[in-house]
Amino acid sequence: EVRLVESGGGLVQVGGSLRLSCVASGFNFDDYSLGWFRQAPGKGREGIAFISASGGDTHYATSVEGRFTISTDNPKNLVYLQMDNLKLEDTAIYTCAAGKYSHLLMALGHYVDYWGQGIQVTVSS
Repeated sequence: EVRLVESGGGLVQVGGSLRLSCVASGFNFDDYSLGWFRQAPGKGREGIAFISASGGDTHYATSVEGRFTISTDNPKNLVYLQMDNLKLEDTAIYTCAAGKYSHLLMALGHYVDYWGQGIQVTVSS
């Protein structure tokens, strides 16, 4: 059974840092593009960070570029999202995802095959 399980969420102050982790199982991790999405209360889902299956290419939403970093540890089937200089507007449920095709297509909202359950990140002042 395919599973993507996030961890590392919680409460952090403005300007602080947090690292989310997502462990995958049930599919060939090395063959999939990976990414992170988020959804704030009352708002639509936003794709924020993506990485190619090879790990050689990344793409970030303008809202997080320069502050967030996506990375993988392939032998452990792990994808991370390092979040620095957090802002109030970063408060959302964060979800990891995997897709068989280009990470750039994932960024556009297409070709997502598997979703995690989501984890809450709350930024406070």
